[in-house]
Amino acid sequence: MPKEILKEIMKHVPEDSISDVAFEAANIVLYTTDKTFLADDKGQVRNAVNAIKKRIELRPDPSICVDQETAEKMIHDILGEDAGIDHITFDPQRSIVYIELEKPGVAISNRGELLRKMRLEIFWIPIIKRKPPIKSQLIENIRSVLYENSDYRRKFLHKTGQRIYNGWLRQKKEEWVRVTYLGGGRQVGRSAIFLQTPESRVLFDCGINPASKDQAYPYLEAPEFRLEELDAIVVSHAHLDHIGFIPYLFKMGWRGPVYCTEPTRDIMALIQLDMIKIARGRESDSIYSVDDVKEVVKHTIILDLESVTDITPDVRITFYNSGHILGGAMIHIHVGNGLHNILYTGDIKYAKTHMLAAAHTKFPRLETVLIESTYGGKENVVAGSADDDFAALVKKTLNRGGKVLIPSLGSGRAQEIVVYIERLIKEKKMPDVPIYLDGMLWDIMAIHTAYPEFLNNSLRQRIFHTEDNPFMADNITRVGSAKERKQIVENEGGCIIIATSGMLEGGPSVFYLQELADNPRNTLVFSCYQAEGTLGRQIRAGVSEFTVQDGRDTRVIPIKLELFKIEISGHSDRRELMSFVKHCSPKPRKILVNHGEVSRCIDFAKSIHQTFRIETVCPRNLDTIRLR
Repeated sequence: MPKEILKEIMKHVPEDSISDVAFEAANIVLYTTDKTFLADDKGQVRNAVNAIKKRIELRPDPSICVDQETAEKMIHDILGEDAGIDHITFDPQRSIVYIELEKPGVAISNRGELLRKMRLEIFWIPIIKRKPPIKSQLIENIRSVLYENSDYRRKFLHKTGQRIYNGWLRQKKEEWVRVTYLGGGRQVGRSAIFLQTPESRVLFDCGINPASKDQAYPYLEAPEFRLEELDAIVVSHAHLDHIGFIPYLFKMGWRGPVYCTEPTRDIMALIQLDMIKIARGRESDSIYSVDDVKEVVKHTIILDLESVTDITPDVRITFYNSGHILGGAMIHIHVGNGLHNILYTGDIKYAKTHMLAAAHTKFPRLETVLIESTYGGKENVVAGSADDDFAALVKKTLNRGGKVLIPSLGSGRAQEIVVYIERLIKEKKMPDVPIYLDGMLWDIMAIHTAYPEFLNNSLRQRIFHTEDNPFMADNITRVGSAKERKQIVENEGGCIIIATSGMLEGGPSVFYLQELADNPRNTLVFSCYQAEGTLGRQIRAGVSEFTVQDGRDTRVIPIKLELFKIEISGHSDRRELMSFVKHCSPKPRKILVNHGEVSRCIDFAKSIHQTFRIETVCPRNLDTIRLR
């Protein structure tokens, strides 16, 4: 630990009461064997926080923690049966116990008196988690990886903190800020934006372009980028074009921190594992392994929305709700001591959706914005509600004995569609039709129920009341095998099938398309962006057939089913994007337009400049822009 920080802290707390001092990334943890000091530090820790302006936490030294077996019994006694204890997991390296409850309100009621009682009787720091209505094996596996590597995690977090505070109080002789587009410049896919200062090297997202064979990965061979110098990766959200390449960096030996929200960590791991599974299904080699994904999990550092955190000596970030998908965040980047402030939007939705609140627009300071333009073209204006059209389509398809196939992105879009359909059924605008979820959709839906605090108020309350939880409706069925897929296709009854992938590039949606495409009674509903080169894009453009390689044989399948597009998007359309720029406060001086097809990027940038008189740039991949 840098001596300057330790010396400053010890001016405010009694040195003989502190047994150890450790970093947990940007947070500082004081461990004590003094039970009296733990019970009441008389505001001395708060004084230290005010002095150095950093987070400091006081914890019991592991040596005074009650043994785990006794502590578990005491937790049951303190909380009682009403709390519905489901899991108790100890992190002995950090003196933390995680308690998963059916009714967390029992533990945190009465101003947290029960939590304080636990802390002072078992000498562990209790962290309360809500038991999700739908069990998620993935979340349990992720927690197992973290707990099994508790000792490694403590050392890793301490090392990360040392890097962050190495420059504490250091005087900077030179100050500049620049960004390089390693991906996502004038394209949708492989987002990777590299921030450099004299002190720091930070990568914002690192995805792949699943629709491209020869330009699928970011330009990590660019001269500016050296993996061994990379300080951190910051993840905006868990879509493949933003997180699909991160495990490859760990395969190459990098062992730095990955910052994201908790839902993003879980969905990210699931999608990366699914990418490996799809590669195996195609009998091709994956670019990374399950062990590489585990390394990503081991090195994640979870941040809450609107919580300011240092990630290097001169870069501080804050996550804000992006409105895009569960856990999705815009990243506010504060460089230096007020030198420059940047907003990287990632993907945004500036409107309340069935699941999420609209993207945040108020920031402490702002000079430059890096904004997406997926639907930034003049033609990308979504019409009004399509409720009646979609409901009529479903009825028409069912009446003629057909099935509705909705290929969807696994994270975000599919869950929006489920909530949307359940609302239409509840309002009796369409029949109570069976809904089949295939691919990783069920697992991601379970993750949604585990983090209701990231959802909008109305849906959050519905999840708390299980009987009204739209994700647990009686008409929803999980599809888990090839045999079940075949039964759905062969069954004469009508239904809605929601399956990955949304662009018809691999995943079970391709199987369903092959089986349903030549029957005009069926309907194919497009629900998300269709990238150039994908089968979905080709079908939307009007191709009448597609080919399937079946072993050595090639089949040509005619497209006879009805086509429909549903306007449920996690991206802002043109009007919403312009409105977001208008309401950004403070008004930025420069806007870099990225994550969009060339014409849309240029058109959106031109409109911003003409309307708001803000300097705009549409960087190409490998372009470097000096911001300060």
